[in-house]
Amino acid sequence: MPCQVFLQFDRVERRERAARRSGRAAHDSRGILTTLYSFCSEYPCNDGDYVVAGLVQGTDGSFYGTTYSGGTYEDEGTVFRLSMGLAPFVETQQTSGPVGAAVKILGTNLTGATKVTFYGTKTKFTVGSESKITTTVPSGATTGTVHVLTPGGPLSSNVPFRVTS
Repeated sequence: MPCQVFLQFDRVERRERAARRSGRAAHDSRGILTTLYSFCSEYPCNDGDYVVAGLVQGTDGSFYGTTYSGGTYEDEGTVFRLSMGLAPFVETQQTSGPVGAAVKILGTNLTGATKVTFYGTKTKFTVGSESKITTTVPSGATTGTVHVLTPGGPLSSNVPFRVTS
């Protein structure tokens, strides 16, 4: 029997966020699990079998995971990417802090970014690499979404940044 990958968002907020990003829901409105991919466990398929652990979502919008077996050398396993058409996003490291606190923003294709805002309040920033921006929480910032304007388009944080006192 083939190994199958299932995704089910366990909270309404996650379902709504995914639907907004992709323009479609990742599962039906009743919360029923949907098969997104079936791995081929038969020789000579080399996409892997026996998914290990949960999937993680990269800032490019794709899901990543590993398999225990299969692959080019049959028993070595694989690392796989599952693209469901979700939009890229940015992730703040840390998710809260006071005005003036240092914040790293992680994402994809950040080179050439021209603007960073904390819920509409502009801040100075430095693009350290194509995947990292460093900045500080600006004066006047309030709790909300962090936005980054890149040459490829706007990116929003996957979790609101909470401004503390």
